[in-house]
Amino acid sequence: MFDAVTSNLERYMDLLSTRQKLVAANVANADTPGYKAQDIDFQFEFVTMANGEKPQTIDAQGLTEKPDGNNVDIDRESRLLAENAMRFNVASTLVRGQLKTIQEAITGGGS
Repeated sequence: MFDAVTSNLERYMDLLSTRQKLVAANVANADTPGYKAQDIDFQFEFVTMANGEKPQTIDAQGLTEKPDGNNVDIDRESRLLAENAMRFNVASTLVRGQLKTIQEAITGGGS
């Protein structure tokens, strides 16, 4: 049971890392003419990663393109950064809980 939970959390945190890199690249290129914001389809990629495949980036949909061809929306990227941080905190808390459970099993529950 522990292996399945931690394996899924590991994949989830890998996806969060991938999204964090994409959002950082989007922010860094907010003023680059012709740059198109990138993202991942989080739910689809989680299922796909379960099969051992690398996440695929997609062009972010529904964004308004500026006259220079760039479509990065800083408000959207800021929201994604905050959402990603919150998700990472939850996942890392779950991993720490799993590790604490193992530690207690090994030590007999006494600290």
